[in-house]
Amino acid sequence: MSAGRSADGREVQIPLQQVAPSLIPPLSAAPPITPPSHRPANPWPLIESAAQQGVPAGFLPLHGGFRDHFVETPEAKYCCEACRLVLCQPRQTECGHRFCQSCINDILSHQNPMCPADREPLFKDKIFRDVCCHREIMALKVYCRSEANGCQEQMSLQQIPDHLNVCPFFEVPCPLGKCKERMMRKEIPDHLSWKCKHRETTCEFCATKMPLTDLQGLNQDMRQHESTFAAEHLRMMANRNCSLENKMEDVKGELMERYKVLPALSSRLSELENQNEELREKNRQMEQKLATMQKLMSSHSEKLLEVELELRSLRLLRDEVENLRGTLENVRTRLSALEQGGRSGSGSTTHTLASLENQLSRHDDMLSVHEIRLADMDLRFQVLETASYNGTLIWKIRDYKRRKQDAVAAKTLSLYSQPFYTGYFGYKMCARVYLNGDGMGKGTHLSLFFVVMRGEYDALLPWPFKQKVTLMLMDQGSSRKHLGDAFKPDPNSSSFRRPSAEMNIASGCPLFVSQSVLEAGSYIKDDTIFIKVTVDTSDLPDP
Repeated sequence: MSAGRSADGREVQIPLQQVAPSLIPPLSAAPPITPPSHRPANPWPLIESAAQQGVPAGFLPLHGGFRDHFVETPEAKYCCEACRLVLCQPRQTECGHRFCQSCINDILSHQNPMCPADREPLFKDKIFRDVCCHREIMALKVYCRSEANGCQEQMSLQQIPDHLNVCPFFEVPCPLGKCKERMMRKEIPDHLSWKCKHRETTCEFCATKMPLTDLQGLNQDMRQHESTFAAEHLRMMANRNCSLENKMEDVKGELMERYKVLPALSSRLSELENQNEELREKNRQMEQKLATMQKLMSSHSEKLLEVELELRSLRLLRDEVENLRGTLENVRTRLSALEQGGRSGSGSTTHTLASLENQLSRHDDMLSVHEIRLADMDLRFQVLETASYNGTLIWKIRDYKRRKQDAVAAKTLSLYSQPFYTGYFGYKMCARVYLNGDGMGKGTHLSLFFVVMRGEYDALLPWPFKQKVTLMLMDQGSSRKHLGDAFKPDPNSSSFRRPSAEMNIASGCPLFVSQSVLEAGSYIKDDTIFIKVTVDTSDLPDP
């Protein structure tokens, strides 16, 4: 950091960025000491070239100590014994007193220099740089040097240069150079946009750029510009008019061509509207038929599966019955032979044949009863195979992607589970799922509902249905983060009264789980999902 005085005796400061360390004056080359004067209104004057580059004023004072406004009054040990200001580049004498570098240089420039504090002789080689004191002083808190302009920032003395480089209240000259005004940094955009007389502007006629003072303030130059470029302005206006006229003619021609085909287009549009109306009516009718078919398919899809299973068992039973019938035919044949032989035989033989015929008739009756019982037992066995009687349903839904696509395409909106029970003589229930959502969840969620069905022992059960119901989507991954929701039935809802039809209206969660969560996690594996429904049976009375 270099330092000195200007021609009129004012202190001037040079920014640290512009002075090399080698330019700092040695102790022997210090200028004469000057007693400290009163504090000026602005103790940090600027060098014009530094301000023009956007660099804050010099950080170190040109002579003496720091004149900054400290947040707390500095201790006496931080003050120079000569200028009584906060030490700048502190030096310590052999007698233990501290001085600013510029102040000690002034003292050493005299013959037989002595310490002003204790009048002890001073020797140049006995004075050293006090690094510890310098570090402590640079850590002292001060107010911004632009405090008078409104800056309220506080920082360490060492942080002042960096802060002044960005401080919005720091005074800088106009960056255009020609303007001599000074302003706070935050006022530069407003100054360059509206206030600076030398800001660049553009002629509205020829787009020539020039300073605002040349365009507005210099009447002679303005008249010369208008005189020089008047012909050019007129020529540009004429060219612009010609261009606009040509465009107008082109637009007129295009409009005329379009007007010629307008009647044909209007007629065609009417035909298309009529066809479209017919198609809408057909589409509405098809949608009604499709909705009816979907309801039928939805209600019978699970039943068809049950019937298919029943048919497989009935085929086996039919084979058994056919074998039994074959055996009976053989018996009948043998009886016929015995009858023919008995006619020519004794009376005992006739009695035997009559007895066999009675037995055969009884066997036929028993066979019919057996067939009816087998059919009934087969049906009951099929239900028993898949039914649960502990209030818990585990529903395995295969072919998820296909069924989901059917739901999206509105082919099969919902699926019903197999029935399950709270006990052998308890409530009959099932689950209903909309893979593409229903109501508020349509298209975004999987909707899951609980259905109370008409059972064989409803007359023995308490109504309305009041058991707690838990719906759950099973996580097939190792984390087992199942998704679930539970609810207590509303006793006033028709969904939980004793069913008068095959089943009540479903009740549950339209927004049970979002499609993104369902398909991003481990809830789908091998194109299969598992749904679990649990009904609390702990407080159910025995029927």
